[in-house]
Amino acid sequence: MSNSAVVTDPAATGSSSPPGSRLERFVYDDAVVRAFAAATVVWAIVGMLVGLIIASQLAFPVLNVGFLHFGRLRPLHTNAVIFAFAGNAIFTGVYYSSQRLLKARMFSDKISWFHFWGWQAIIVSAALTLPFGITTGKEYAELEWPIDIAIAVVWVAFAINLFGTIYKRRERHLYVAIWFYISCIIAVAVLHIFNSLEVPAGPLKSYSLYAGLQDAFMQWWYGHNAVAFFLTTPFLGLMYYFMPKAADRPVFSYKLSILHFWSLVFIYMWAGPHHLHYTALPEWASTLGMVFSVMLWMPSWGGMINGLLTLRGAWNKVTDDPVLKFFVAGVTFYGMSTFEGPMLSIKAVNSLSHYTDWTIAHVHSGALGWNGFISFGMLYWLAPRLFQTKLHSKKLAELHFWLGTVGILLYIIPMYTAGVTQGLMWRAFDETGRLQYPDFVETVTKLMPMYYLRIVGGTLFFAGVLLAAYNLLKTWQARPAVYADVVGEAPALDPAWTDDHAVEGGFFSYGWHRVWERKSLLFIVLTALAIISASLFEILPTFLIKSNIPTIASVKPYSPLELAGRQIYIAEGCYNCHSQMVRPFRAETERYGEYSKPGEFVYDHPFQWGSRRIGPDLHRVGGKYPSLWHVRHMEAPATVTKDSIMPPFPWLLTDELDWPYVQKNVDVMAMLGVPYGENVLEGKAEAVAHIQAKEIAETIEKDGGPKGLEGKKIIALIAYLQRLGTDIQQKPEAKAAVKGVPAGPVTQAETHAAAPGGAL
Repeated sequence: MSNSAVVTDPAATGSSSPPGSRLERFVYDDAVVRAFAAATVVWAIVGMLVGLIIASQLAFPVLNVGFLHFGRLRPLHTNAVIFAFAGNAIFTGVYYSSQRLLKARMFSDKISWFHFWGWQAIIVSAALTLPFGITTGKEYAELEWPIDIAIAVVWVAFAINLFGTIYKRRERHLYVAIWFYISCIIAVAVLHIFNSLEVPAGPLKSYSLYAGLQDAFMQWWYGHNAVAFFLTTPFLGLMYYFMPKAADRPVFSYKLSILHFWSLVFIYMWAGPHHLHYTALPEWASTLGMVFSVMLWMPSWGGMINGLLTLRGAWNKVTDDPVLKFFVAGVTFYGMSTFEGPMLSIKAVNSLSHYTDWTIAHVHSGALGWNGFISFGMLYWLAPRLFQTKLHSKKLAELHFWLGTVGILLYIIPMYTAGVTQGLMWRAFDETGRLQYPDFVETVTKLMPMYYLRIVGGTLFFAGVLLAAYNLLKTWQARPAVYADVVGEAPALDPAWTDDHAVEGGFFSYGWHRVWERKSLLFIVLTALAIISASLFEILPTFLIKSNIPTIASVKPYSPLELAGRQIYIAEGCYNCHSQMVRPFRAETERYGEYSKPGEFVYDHPFQWGSRRIGPDLHRVGGKYPSLWHVRHMEAPATVTKDSIMPPFPWLLTDELDWPYVQKNVDVMAMLGVPYGENVLEGKAEAVAHIQAKEIAETIEKDGGPKGLEGKKIIALIAYLQRLGTDIQQKPEAKAAVKGVPAGPVTQAETHAAAPGGAL
């Protein structure tokens, strides 16, 4: 803290404390805000650069270099954009605005800096693990258990810091932005903790506590609400603070703010199951998710209207101020996304859009348009105030806006086109009643022009990000030699004083809400109750009603080798391109086989249903191809399937399988309730795996394939792929058992008994 100069923050004037109270002076901590702002820009560059790389890898498969392929880099991109870029943007805005709104320095400078460095360490940990295949395999929650614990610790520190600042505030009433910050902290904590319950199987390996259908339900309860409470509610808080500041206008409607907040906080938690329409999820849960998703349209648009109408009387400023341009466009993209989201939750629409690039377009219109533009608008508004100098170039900020806008449109419009194209081609039948496009790769080749356009759009958006970084860097370089302390001034909050006029009038005067705003602990508790109760009403029936997951007697646990192969499948990020869920549509059962049943996944920790099909569904791939086909396919996909854009995995043919972990994996599965035979649990899992590996390797060699694969990773992966979907396709009495493992399709002879051959 510098004492060389003092400036008074105009936001610190005014208070709801009684007249005549003694004024207190305090200094805001803007140093940590500057640190978070810098991190926001750095991680924006990293996250979006990786996004541009993986988009290019889909269009030009040759760019998949070694282990840095699409399957491993895609989780790095999503984590970097969501938690690194958007996360640091949230913290930048929260630490700046909370101090002004509460008229108090943050509760603890030490906690603020612990939060900053802890969060950056988490992001670096993600960057050092995900590209090396260290992942849980759960979308948006891929980080392994030590990092999950670190996230929880840092998040609790953030909560203590904000709630402590609320406690020592000098402003009696909590402004609407603070409401949204509170909901973010509570909901993200609940979501992260319960979705990340897992059993460690090593220093950097764990298995989800949930299995199959229940794991899918929990994942998308988390996945959808991570969007809700990490990418929506805190950014709405930023909108409610920075947009009125930039426009120099009050928020349009206080009453609409109340309706917007409480309806959004309660309804959002119910919407997750719409990500699982027509899967093995029970129909009641899917329908419930759809109903609440459609209901979300109203409060979401209430927030958009409140934001845009805040600019009433200030539209002439929008044409001159790039900051307001970013805010207006950002809120507009929010409105578009929150209309499209409920529409995509309707089952008839979802049957076409799910697993296609339509979802990618929807996600990026929100991430780039809503989160990106609000973040950059905030940074441009903050830069002169944080660096205590003029913004380097208003014209460059204007150019950034137009590059970003055109870039987003060139990104999402081709992806909408690609998504509809995929959905229609997958379900198309010819005049004879056969699939019009039986080979999946036919649908992929039609998307290439759209993928090329997406690269152009992504490049333009990324160029805007680089322009912003340059503009903000030059602004920082023009800072004074010593920052002046930004001093606030406000009366101390008198706990004994009551603002009686706040409760005058009837229910619809919303005086009751003013009482809640004064009682911060009550407000926090009520927000927590809304979030937790909505979650429990939906989650508990899924776990407590056994009829939701009918058992299938022929479904047995994975053999030790198959389980090891499953971990290779997850580590290589195959779930980012392939689903394992055949929906009950004629087009899908014709293409893939019998539709998937909930009882087939009871031993899947974690589930692998997927959310996108860049390649075909794999749930019924077991037995479709000889093992040698899989060897060739993994080594050089295009030599087996012409025009394939799948990355090659030649190292799987040379890398040794981590045999000691075979037993460890089985032991952890047994802890989770998977019924393995006693012989396997007595330390013989590795020996059992060697027996199966030897048989698969001999079959490959006999068919003219390479020798010496018995101990390689490829053999374990083949064992897993040949098992997929076969439990209900073969008669139980036809299945032989490997010694020590429950009966299941573990031998090559049985696995290929009905193999049709050919290519998807």
